[in-house]
Amino acid sequence: MSNKYDVIVIGSGPAGYVAAIRCAQLGLKTACIEKWKDKDGKGVNGGTCLNVGCIPSKALLDSSHRYEDAHKGFASHGIKAPNVEIDVPSMIARKDKIVKQMSGGITGLFQANKVTSLYGTGKLLAGRKVQYVALDGKEEVLEAENVILASGSIPVNIPVAPADGDVIVDSTGALEFQAVPERLGVIGAGVIGLELGSVWGRLGSKVVCLEAMDSFLAMMDQQIATEAKKILVKQGLDIRLSCRVTGTEVVEAKGKKEVIVTYTDKDGNEAKETFDKLIVCVGRRPFTDGLLSEDSGVKLDERGSIYVNDLCSTSAPGVWAVGDVVRGPMLAHKGSEEGVMVAERIAGQKTVMNYDIIPNVIYTHPEIASVGKTEEQLKADGEAYEVGTFPFLAIGRAVAADCAEGMVKMIAHADTDRVLGCHIVGPNAADLVQQVAIAMEFGATSEDIGMTVFGHPTFSEAVKEAALAVHGHAIHMPNRKKRK
Repeated sequence: MSNKYDVIVIGSGPAGYVAAIRCAQLGLKTACIEKWKDKDGKGVNGGTCLNVGCIPSKALLDSSHRYEDAHKGFASHGIKAPNVEIDVPSMIARKDKIVKQMSGGITGLFQANKVTSLYGTGKLLAGRKVQYVALDGKEEVLEAENVILASGSIPVNIPVAPADGDVIVDSTGALEFQAVPERLGVIGAGVIGLELGSVWGRLGSKVVCLEAMDSFLAMMDQQIATEAKKILVKQGLDIRLSCRVTGTEVVEAKGKKEVIVTYTDKDGNEAKETFDKLIVCVGRRPFTDGLLSEDSGVKLDERGSIYVNDLCSTSAPGVWAVGDVVRGPMLAHKGSEEGVMVAERIAGQKTVMNYDIIPNVIYTHPEIASVGKTEEQLKADGEAYEVGTFPFLAIGRAVAADCAEGMVKMIAHADTDRVLGCHIVGPNAADLVQQVAIAMEFGATSEDIGMTVFGHPTFSEAVKEAALAVHGHAIHMPNRKKRK
């Protein structure tokens, strides 16, 4: 094996493996180092997202939704299924099979693009050298013209709820339950907490989400967040805001373990809840442990992220960093696009990335999705804007599919009519908001979207109607504004 490359990528998550493939496509001799191992101790690509994040969680979300639909939703369609049961080990096995298939897909892509896949750890040394330690312990120093750091992130641990891998788990452990816990506690009502809480709530758990913040989904448009909370509470999630966990105690009761959680409620009073399982979902932090030598020249910012400029270049010449390990939202697609940008910059192209138009999705059911500015952000910026909203209740396709909860909110500039943001809670929200993201990339106005022909009957008609509603022109609901 040669120890000299044009590019060495450390990490093969969505940011790293995409960067490696694009580098190879551009004719650069590329190696990608990945430390992740499967249950058999074999090296696998894909990082957190593929192995214990985006993909496995969506597999379980889909399985649990199908179960809930069969259990509660079939009757209205005239379908009788009185003895629906869930086989949790089979559900987990399906998830594992999907992960293996997708990881194998990356391996195949690496082979097709002639990316050298190295399993083990990588540490950046001075002068763009990388200390590579293989899974078998063999150590070697590699050299590269450019190094891309894509080491990702890991769950944040909190001292008051130390994970034991059994009763108290992080997001990874929550993907491995072999039975449905009767009482499930979730610390954190953010993206991960809501998704994992939804999985087990649909399967029968009584779920309590304890959120320290006093607002629900603070990063989302608050009109959409309020609507989403109403829907999720109706589904059975017990979401408690302004609740700060102060302690946990694992005890034996009736021959099994349970955890007593102590917390301060919204009124400042001490309260306790007992759960069979507790998931800690209080966020993620950049993973830089063992990644950088002291003389590597790479600097960290005050949050522990690798410091980069707008083009993802670090403070060390020829060293780049992308994905969760750098500033910005910890989103797989954001990391992938940064990987493409860096690969193309290394190859001499002038690629830049538009950080203003990055979709954000929460995969509950219904989904919650957004792109662009929220109304709160625009108010804070003092920007003049107009808003149009439209409920799925007035969309024929949504009513026919029993998916009529939620709404689309479109925000456009008051003077130019250029679309500034779109926020959705409802069926297929992730895919619908992407339509608006494309429009925003081309500088579309709400009038442009309103004048576009949308298929009927489709869920996406709600996007068109919300765009029309910006100026009081919605067709299928009464308008609040006087039509011009």
